[in-house]
Amino acid sequence: MTSSLKLLFEAIDQTRSEEEMRSQIAPKIGKHFAATRQGIFFFDQLPLAGRNFQKLLKAGLSVKYNPVVRYLVERHAPVHEALVATPKSWSMICPRADHWHVIAGPIVNRTQLVGAVGCTREKSKPAFDTKDLADMSAICLHLSVWVTAVRSQDISQNLVPAESYKPGSQSKAPKDCLTPRELQIVGLVALGRTNAEIGNELWITENSVKQALKRMFRKLEVSSRAEMVAQFFSNQRA
Repeated sequence: MTSSLKLLFEAIDQTRSEEEMRSQIAPKIGKHFAATRQGIFFFDQLPLAGRNFQKLLKAGLSVKYNPVVRYLVERHAPVHEALVATPKSWSMICPRADHWHVIAGPIVNRTQLVGAVGCTREKSKPAFDTKDLADMSAICLHLSVWVTAVRSQDISQNLVPAESYKPGSQSKAPKDCLTPRELQIVGLVALGRTNAEIGNELWITENSVKQALKRMFRKLEVSSRAEMVAQFFSNQRA
């Protein structure tokens, strides 16, 4: 392992928030790859933009039109433009001079693609190669482990185990306590998982998830997933 990668892994491990990851770790990754531009993106935190920019973003990051994005989404593996496109076709897909060479890698949380890290180089700089792909793979592994740990910790800190709640006590808890399995489902719903994804992760059927949600809705006196998550976590902070 190179000293540059070792220092980068240590910096990732010491990072305290996703905002800090974007502002402090992304430049370090860019420096490692001698990139013109770099960034770390979490899909649930992309800023709202104007209509014209949204159209451009939709086209540029389209799985249908952008082979780099398609490779990343389908394989959850690092990719650079030369793996999936000819120089001529890539210049038509992404004509920006500072994006002549592109490398990107996945950030995965519990099998779900939740973000990406990317670097670009100008035409005058060397193209990304197999060593860069190997380094990007190692970096993305550390980023994914970090994100999974941090997001799991955030949820567990907000959840109160059902067995710890006693009627009449001062413990902060939903109106009707949830079972350990229901607590797991709340956490996965909060992460945006579908019923099918929750079932796969908890090794239960999709119908079991649906029935559990119905019971949870009755316990918390809510009518939607969003309302359930909002009420449950607000109860924990109260």
